[in-house]
Amino acid sequence: MKSGPLIIVSGPSGSGKSTVIERLLRTSRWPLHLSVSATTRSPRRREKDGVHYHFWTPEQFKEEVKAGAFLEWARVHGNSYGTLRREVEEPRARGEGVILDIDVQGAAQVRQQCPDAVTVFVRATNLKTHEDRLRKRGSEDESSIQRRLKAAAGELAHATEYDHLVINDDLDAAIAGLRAIVSRQFDKGDGNAG
Repeated sequence: MKSGPLIIVSGPSGSGKSTVIERLLRTSRWPLHLSVSATTRSPRRREKDGVHYHFWTPEQFKEEVKAGAFLEWARVHGNSYGTLRREVEEPRARGEGVILDIDVQGAAQVRQQCPDAVTVFVRATNLKTHEDRLRKRGSEDESSIQRRLKAAAGELAHATEYDHLVINDDLDAAIAGLRAIVSRQFDKGDGNAG
């Protein structure tokens, strides 16, 4: 059986990448799912353990790092985040596609281990849009917003390292852009149209 595609999606805080991915998955015609990352951060409103993230204690996270359970992991904004091997390798072995919603550090690590991964960077046209979206969330205090905006500027410098760029100034257009990229991964070599 052919291995399922691995699609890495990155973008700075406020890029809307999680919303774009969520909307794409709702209407997906492919065997495709989002890998659920593990994190040591606290859940935000409406986030559910095992659905949005695996919310772990720092001790549990360290144990899994020692056990080699992660495909990639990093410290971001004061918390640990990681992609579990089982979330990626098992579905791909069944021919299913996996989307990773990870930062630029994690994407670089996964590219080394999975050179067949297709990478997509999602961003808005300008940093002001990212800031406005962060403020609308209502889940961050001012120091957290400033920290995320500083990190966003650094992440934007990595956009050229990705195979594809999706501009998310218009949500429907961004979803269509990601859908076209994903479609090509599933339709490679099987003669189907996207």
